[in-house]
Amino acid sequence: MNYPSHLQYTKDHEWIKLEGDTATIGITDFAQHELGDIVYIDINSVGKSFAAEEIFGTVEAVKTVSDLFLPVAGTVLEVNPALESNPELVNSDPYGEGWMIKMKVGEVADVAKLMNATAYAALVD
Repeated sequence: MNYPSHLQYTKDHEWIKLEGDTATIGITDFAQHELGDIVYIDINSVGKSFAAEEIFGTVEAVKTVSDLFLPVAGTVLEVNPALESNPELVNSDPYGEGWMIKMKVGEVADVAKLMNATAYAALVD
């Protein structure tokens, strides 16, 4: 499995990349592998604010539907438009073209409280 060292991770298998006070969020390679073929992403939360660990959407695979949890508190700014017609991008490139949302982070310091790649790998491997 692939866990890029420049990202932070949650116990719920989301990753977060912070740039200033804006974060890009998606699900991990482990999560997409466990879900299998992803067929639909349902995120209707642009402009909404959430607390950390609140559900911001769902991901649907062939055999299951899974909730998506926000790693830190903030406001959803954008949903990846490519996922509407190509949800399988989450399977093929979970850390790149398969990103899910961009958000304005409420408290940037909260990102540092998440797991680094080593800790996340220890959790799932």
